[in-house]
Amino acid sequence: MSAVDYDFEFLEDGHTIRPISIGMAADDGREYYAVVRNEDTMYAAVRHQWLRANVVPHLPFRRADVNECPDAWDWADDHPDMHRVKPVETIANEVRIFLQATPDLHLWAWYGAYDHVALAQLFGAMVELPAGIPMWTNDTRQECARLRLDPDDLPRQPSDVHHALADARHNRARREFLRRHAAALGRA
Repeated sequence: MSAVDYDFEFLEDGHTIRPISIGMAADDGREYYAVVRNEDTMYAAVRHQWLRANVVPHLPFRRADVNECPDAWDWADDHPDMHRVKPVETIANEVRIFLQATPDLHLWAWYGAYDHVALAQLFGAMVELPAGIPMWTNDTRQECARLRLDPDDLPRQPSDVHHALADARHNRARREFLRRHAAALGRA
């Protein structure tokens, strides 16, 4: 098995899931991070109290220096992740290449249901997932429950909570912790 742990940051309203950023961390050390270049989604994200407080600070999207409009926001060209801001079509192609380069692919995420829908929608409907990309994501939170652990028993994320790549890396650390715990119990 070769696993890819991943995380999306997204805007959802009960009807749609709009991706903001995606991070992926593969068992072989490869990583992927991108921010969706969609101004409408970003403007909605800065108006969303939770996203503005938790996700937007990690993104190359900042208040614009416009005196006459204090609520103006724009892309931060000097941000170190600005080169990772891409159209969703480019991200979909890069994600496809990244995932298809993983033999015997198993996807993992923490509370991964929404993440999987966001992943599938990069390519259209779920039936349009490219060859080699599973139609499901294994849920690290479910594995935690299966092993009768409390989430507080797992390693804590040291920093950058809600940065999609940092979250994907941390998902991998939690999954590895759970794998070792299951093996010690003989429940692997």
